[in-house]
Amino acid sequence: MNKFKITDANFFKTADNEQLFFVKNFTTFDPEKPVLVFNYGLVCSSLHWEFQTEYFDKLGFQILTHDYRGHFQSTGNQAVEKLTFEQMARDIRDLCEYTGIRRAWMLGHSMGVNVCLQLAKDFPELVQGMVLISGTFMPVKDVMFDSNIMEFIAPLARGALEKYPDVFNKIWTTSGKNPLIRQIIHATGFNRHRVAKEFIEIYLNRVSQLGAEVFFQLFNEMTCQNIAGCIERMKMPALVIGGHNDNVIPNHLQRTLANLLPNSQTYFLKDGSHVPQADYPELINERIALFLNQAASRA
Repeated sequence: MNKFKITDANFFKTADNEQLFFVKNFTTFDPEKPVLVFNYGLVCSSLHWEFQTEYFDKLGFQILTHDYRGHFQSTGNQAVEKLTFEQMARDIRDLCEYTGIRRAWMLGHSMGVNVCLQLAKDFPELVQGMVLISGTFMPVKDVMFDSNIMEFIAPLARGALEKYPDVFNKIWTTSGKNPLIRQIIHATGFNRHRVAKEFIEIYLNRVSQLGAEVFFQLFNEMTCQNIAGCIERMKMPALVIGGHNDNVIPNHLQRTLANLLPNSQTYFLKDGSHVPQADYPELINERIALFLNQAASRA
Protein backbone atom coordinates (compact mmCIF):
# COMPACT_ATOMS: atom_id res chain seq x y z
CA MET A 1 0.00 0.00 0.00
CA ASN A 2 1.35 3.40 -0.92
CA LYS A 3 2.37 5.43 2.11
CA PHE A 4 1.58 8.86 0.72
CA LYS A 5 -1.38 10.89 1.91
CA ILE A 6 -4.43 9.68 -0.03
CA THR A 7 -7.12 12.27 -0.69
CA ASP A 8 -9.01 10.24 -3.27
CA ALA A 9 -9.00 6.56 -4.28
CA ASN A 10 -11.57 6.02 -6.96
CA PHE A 11 -12.49 4.67 -10.38
CA PHE A 12 -12.64 6.38 -13.76
CA LYS A 13 -14.84 4.98 -16.52
CA THR A 14 -13.24 4.89 -19.96
CA ALA A 15 -15.02 5.50 -23.26
CA ASP A 16 -15.30 1.71 -23.73
CA ASN A 17 -16.74 1.25 -20.23
CA GLU A 18 -13.71 -0.13 -18.42
CA GLN A 19 -13.07 1.00 -14.85
CA LEU A 20 -9.58 2.32 -14.10
CA PHE A 21 -8.48 2.52 -10.48
CA PHE A 22 -6.51 5.59 -9.41
CA VAL A 23 -5.17 7.21 -6.26
CA LYS A 24 -4.28 10.87 -5.77
CA ASN A 25 -3.22 13.14 -2.93
CA PHE A 26 -5.13 16.25 -4.00
CA THR A 27 -8.80 17.17 -4.07
CA THR A 28 -8.73 19.82 -6.78
CA PHE A 29 -5.80 20.02 -9.16
CA ASP A 30 -3.71 23.15 -8.70
CA PRO A 31 -2.06 24.12 -12.02
CA GLU A 32 0.48 26.23 -10.11
CA LYS A 33 1.90 23.15 -8.39
CA PRO A 34 3.71 20.30 -10.19
CA VAL A 35 2.01 16.93 -10.51
CA LEU A 36 3.77 13.59 -10.86
CA VAL A 37 2.07 10.67 -12.64
CA PHE A 38 3.68 7.29 -11.88
CA ASN A 39 3.64 4.47 -14.44
CA TYR A 40 4.91 1.04 -13.40
CA GLY A 41 6.52 -1.74 -15.39
CA LEU A 42 5.64 -5.11 -16.90
CA VAL A 43 3.48 -7.12 -14.46
CA CYS A 44 4.60 -4.74 -11.71
CA SER A 45 2.52 -2.45 -9.51
CA SER A 46 2.65 0.86 -7.66
CA LEU A 47 4.69 -0.99 -5.03
CA HIS A 48 7.73 -0.18 -7.17
CA TRP A 49 7.11 3.53 -6.55
CA GLU A 50 6.30 3.45 -2.83
CA PHE A 51 9.52 5.21 -1.77
CA GLN A 52 9.02 7.95 -4.35
CA THR A 53 5.35 8.67 -3.71
CA GLU A 54 5.95 9.02 0.02
CA TYR A 55 8.96 11.31 -0.50
CA PHE A 56 7.38 13.64 -3.04
CA ASP A 57 4.12 13.78 -1.13
CA LYS A 58 6.06 15.17 1.84
CA LEU A 59 7.64 17.75 -0.48
CA GLY A 60 4.20 18.98 -1.46
CA PHE A 61 3.97 17.58 -4.98
CA GLN A 62 0.61 16.55 -6.37
CA ILE A 63 0.66 12.80 -7.09
CA LEU A 64 -1.41 10.47 -9.24
CA THR A 65 -0.93 6.70 -9.34
CA HIS A 66 -3.14 4.31 -11.28
CA ASP A 67 -3.63 0.73 -12.40
CA TYR A 68 -3.53 0.12 -16.13
CA ARG A 69 -6.58 -1.55 -17.64
CA GLY A 70 -6.41 -5.29 -17.04
CA HIS A 71 -4.33 -4.79 -13.88
CA PHE A 72 -5.30 -5.35 -10.24
CA GLN A 73 -8.27 -3.15 -9.25
CA SER A 74 -8.94 -1.94 -12.81
CA THR A 75 -11.16 -3.90 -15.18
CA GLY A 76 -10.21 -5.01 -18.68
CA ASN A 77 -8.63 -8.41 -18.14
CA GLN A 78 -11.39 -9.96 -20.26
CA ALA A 79 -10.24 -7.95 -23.28
CA VAL A 80 -6.46 -8.36 -23.15
CA GLU A 81 -6.15 -7.56 -26.87
CA LYS A 82 -7.03 -3.94 -26.02
CA LEU A 83 -4.01 -3.71 -23.73
CA THR A 84 -1.84 -1.71 -26.13
CA PHE A 85 0.48 1.21 -25.48
CA GLU A 86 -1.71 3.46 -27.64
CA GLN A 87 -4.79 2.55 -25.57
CA MET A 88 -2.93 2.84 -22.27
CA ALA A 89 -1.72 6.31 -23.27
CA ARG A 90 -5.27 7.33 -24.15
CA ASP A 91 -6.47 5.99 -20.80
CA ILE A 92 -3.88 8.05 -18.92
CA ARG A 93 -4.66 11.17 -20.98
CA ASP A 94 -8.39 10.73 -20.28
CA LEU A 95 -7.75 10.04 -16.59
CA CYS A 96 -5.67 13.22 -16.33
CA GLU A 97 -8.45 15.18 -17.99
CA TYR A 98 -10.97 13.66 -15.58
CA THR A 99 -8.89 14.66 -12.55
CA GLY A 100 -8.26 18.16 -13.92
CA ILE A 101 -4.60 17.63 -14.82
CA ARG A 102 -3.52 19.64 -17.85
CA ARG A 103 0.28 19.20 -17.66
CA ALA A 104 2.17 16.51 -15.76
CA TRP A 105 5.59 15.05 -15.16
CA MET A 106 5.45 11.43 -16.32
CA LEU A 107 7.58 8.92 -14.44
CA GLY A 108 8.07 5.44 -15.86
CA HIS A 109 9.96 2.36 -14.76
CA SER A 110 10.89 -0.43 -17.20
CA MET A 111 7.78 -0.91 -19.39
CA GLY A 112 6.51 2.33 -17.88
CA VAL A 113 9.21 4.02 -19.98
CA ASN A 114 7.43 2.74 -23.10
CA VAL A 115 4.16 4.14 -21.74
CA CYS A 116 5.77 7.55 -21.10
CA LEU A 117 7.27 7.65 -24.58
CA GLN A 118 3.89 6.79 -26.09
CA LEU A 119 2.32 9.64 -24.12
CA ALA A 120 5.03 12.04 -25.28
CA LYS A 121 4.41 10.98 -28.88
CA ASP A 122 0.61 11.01 -28.86
CA PHE A 123 -0.12 13.74 -26.31
CA PRO A 124 2.93 16.03 -26.06
CA GLU A 125 0.81 18.87 -24.71
CA LEU A 126 0.15 16.80 -21.57
CA VAL A 127 3.77 15.77 -20.88
CA GLN A 128 5.71 18.49 -19.07
CA GLY A 129 8.74 16.24 -18.75
CA MET A 130 9.76 12.64 -18.14
CA VAL A 131 11.74 10.57 -15.65
CA LEU A 132 12.64 7.29 -17.38
CA ILE A 133 14.08 4.50 -15.24
CA SER A 134 15.57 1.23 -16.55
CA GLY A 135 13.73 1.21 -19.85
CA THR A 136 14.34 1.01 -23.58
CA PHE A 137 12.50 1.80 -26.81
CA MET A 138 14.17 -1.11 -28.62
CA PRO A 139 12.35 -4.45 -29.22
CA VAL A 140 12.64 -6.12 -25.84
CA LYS A 141 12.91 -9.67 -27.20
CA ASP A 142 16.15 -8.64 -28.93
CA VAL A 143 17.81 -6.90 -25.98
CA MET A 144 16.43 -8.29 -22.70
CA PHE A 145 19.27 -9.67 -20.54
CA ASP A 146 21.62 -8.17 -23.16
CA SER A 147 20.90 -11.05 -25.54
CA ASN A 148 18.19 -12.30 -27.87
CA ILE A 149 17.38 -15.32 -25.72
CA MET A 150 13.80 -14.11 -25.20
CA GLU A 151 13.25 -14.38 -28.94
CA PHE A 152 13.31 -18.15 -28.42
CA ILE A 153 11.94 -18.46 -24.87
CA ALA A 154 8.87 -16.23 -25.30
CA PRO A 155 7.29 -18.22 -28.19
CA LEU A 156 7.91 -21.50 -26.36
CA ALA A 157 6.29 -20.18 -23.19
CA ARG A 158 3.38 -18.71 -25.14
CA GLY A 159 2.92 -22.06 -26.89
CA ALA A 160 2.87 -23.86 -23.53
CA LEU A 161 0.20 -21.45 -22.28
CA GLU A 162 -1.97 -22.10 -25.34
CA LYS A 163 -1.50 -25.88 -25.24
CA TYR A 164 -1.67 -26.42 -21.47
CA PRO A 165 -3.49 -23.35 -20.09
CA ASP A 166 -4.55 -24.91 -16.78
CA VAL A 167 -1.08 -26.21 -15.93
CA PHE A 168 0.67 -23.03 -17.08
CA ASN A 169 -1.65 -20.75 -15.13
CA LYS A 170 -1.31 -22.92 -12.04
CA ILE A 171 2.48 -22.56 -12.18
CA TRP A 172 2.14 -18.81 -12.86
CA THR A 173 -0.18 -18.12 -9.93
CA THR A 174 1.85 -20.15 -7.43
CA SER A 175 5.34 -19.08 -8.49
CA GLY A 176 5.52 -16.47 -5.73
CA LYS A 177 5.34 -19.23 -3.13
CA ASN A 178 8.40 -20.97 -4.57
CA PRO A 179 11.48 -19.99 -2.53
CA LEU A 180 13.80 -20.76 -5.46
CA ILE A 181 11.93 -18.39 -7.77
CA ARG A 182 11.89 -15.72 -5.07
CA GLN A 183 15.64 -16.10 -4.69
CA ILE A 184 16.29 -15.91 -8.44
CA ILE A 185 14.16 -12.77 -8.84
CA HIS A 186 15.81 -11.17 -5.81
CA ALA A 187 19.31 -11.85 -7.16
CA THR A 188 18.76 -10.99 -10.84
CA GLY A 189 16.26 -8.12 -10.75
CA PHE A 190 17.22 -6.28 -7.55
CA ASN A 191 20.19 -5.42 -5.38
CA ARG A 192 19.62 -8.21 -2.85
CA HIS A 193 21.73 -6.43 -0.24
CA ARG A 194 19.51 -3.35 -0.42
CA VAL A 195 15.99 -4.68 -1.06
CA ALA A 196 14.25 -6.73 1.62
CA LYS A 197 12.93 -10.23 0.92
CA GLU A 198 9.49 -9.01 1.99
CA PHE A 199 9.47 -6.59 -0.96
CA ILE A 200 10.11 -9.49 -3.35
CA GLU A 201 7.37 -11.61 -1.77
CA ILE A 202 4.82 -8.82 -2.12
CA TYR A 203 5.94 -8.18 -5.69
CA LEU A 204 5.60 -11.84 -6.73
CA ASN A 205 2.26 -12.18 -4.97
CA ARG A 206 0.99 -9.26 -7.03
CA VAL A 207 2.43 -10.75 -10.22
CA SER A 208 0.42 -13.90 -9.54
CA GLN A 209 -2.77 -11.82 -9.51
CA LEU A 210 -2.22 -10.93 -13.17
CA GLY A 211 -2.83 -13.61 -15.76
CA ALA A 212 0.02 -14.81 -17.94
CA GLU A 213 -1.97 -13.48 -20.91
CA VAL A 214 -1.34 -9.93 -19.66
CA PHE A 215 2.41 -10.58 -19.57
CA PHE A 216 2.56 -11.97 -23.10
CA GLN A 217 0.34 -9.23 -24.52
CA LEU A 218 2.50 -6.46 -23.03
CA PHE A 219 5.75 -8.26 -23.85
CA ASN A 220 4.58 -8.25 -27.46
CA GLU A 221 3.80 -4.53 -27.18
CA MET A 222 7.33 -3.90 -25.90
CA THR A 223 8.66 -5.83 -28.88
CA CYS A 224 6.51 -4.17 -31.53
CA GLN A 225 6.27 -0.55 -30.37
CA ASN A 226 7.40 1.57 -33.32
CA ILE A 227 8.51 4.80 -31.71
CA ALA A 228 12.24 5.21 -32.45
CA GLY A 229 11.65 7.72 -35.23
CA CYS A 230 9.63 9.98 -32.94
CA ILE A 231 12.03 10.27 -29.99
CA GLU A 232 14.10 13.10 -31.44
CA ARG A 233 10.93 15.22 -31.56
CA MET A 234 10.31 14.82 -27.81
CA LYS A 235 11.79 18.12 -26.69
CA MET A 236 10.48 18.17 -23.11
CA PRO A 237 13.07 17.73 -20.30
CA ALA A 238 13.93 14.10 -19.60
CA LEU A 239 15.98 12.37 -16.92
CA VAL A 240 17.16 8.86 -17.82
CA ILE A 241 18.09 6.76 -14.77
CA GLY A 242 19.66 3.32 -14.59
CA GLY A 243 21.67 0.97 -12.41
CA HIS A 244 25.11 -0.21 -13.49
CA ASN A 245 24.13 -3.76 -12.49
CA ASP A 246 20.87 -3.84 -14.42
CA ASN A 247 20.74 -7.41 -15.74
CA VAL A 248 17.39 -6.91 -17.51
CA ILE A 249 17.83 -3.73 -19.59
CA PRO A 250 21.56 -2.93 -19.73
CA ASN A 251 22.85 0.62 -19.45
CA HIS A 252 24.01 0.98 -23.05
CA LEU A 253 20.37 0.79 -24.14
CA GLN A 254 19.38 3.48 -21.66
CA ARG A 255 22.25 5.67 -22.87
CA THR A 256 21.04 5.22 -26.44
CA LEU A 257 17.62 6.48 -25.39
CA ALA A 258 19.19 9.47 -23.61
CA ASN A 259 21.30 10.30 -26.67
CA LEU A 260 18.20 10.41 -28.87
CA LEU A 261 16.18 12.61 -26.52
CA PRO A 262 17.15 16.22 -27.37
CA ASN A 263 16.79 17.59 -23.82
CA SER A 264 17.98 14.80 -21.53
CA GLN A 265 20.18 14.15 -18.52
CA THR A 266 21.44 10.80 -17.21
CA TYR A 267 22.05 9.34 -13.78
CA PHE A 268 23.47 5.85 -13.23
CA LEU A 269 24.00 4.22 -9.85
CA LYS A 270 27.13 2.10 -9.38
CA ASP A 271 25.42 -0.76 -7.52
CA GLY A 272 21.91 -0.17 -8.83
CA SER A 273 19.88 -3.00 -10.33
CA HIS A 274 16.90 -2.98 -12.69
CA VAL A 275 14.94 -1.31 -9.88
CA PRO A 276 17.31 1.39 -8.60
CA GLN A 277 14.44 3.38 -7.09
CA ALA A 278 13.98 0.50 -4.62
CA ASP A 279 17.71 -0.20 -4.17
CA TYR A 280 18.71 3.37 -3.32
CA PRO A 281 15.51 5.39 -2.86
CA GLU A 282 17.19 8.31 -1.07
CA LEU A 283 19.67 8.88 -3.90
CA ILE A 284 17.06 8.44 -6.62
CA ASN A 285 14.60 10.75 -4.87
CA GLU A 286 17.20 13.47 -4.43
CA ARG A 287 18.27 13.23 -8.07
CA ILE A 288 14.70 13.41 -9.35
CA ALA A 289 13.99 16.37 -7.05
CA LEU A 290 17.08 18.16 -8.37
CA PHE A 291 15.97 17.54 -11.94
CA LEU A 292 12.47 18.88 -11.25
CA ASN A 293 13.82 21.93 -9.45
CA GLN A 294 16.24 22.69 -12.29
CA ALA A 295 13.43 22.40 -14.84
CA ALA A 296 11.20 24.69 -12.76
CA SER A 297 13.94 27.32 -12.52
CA ARG A 298 14.31 27.33 -16.32
CA ALA A 299 10.59 27.60 -17.00
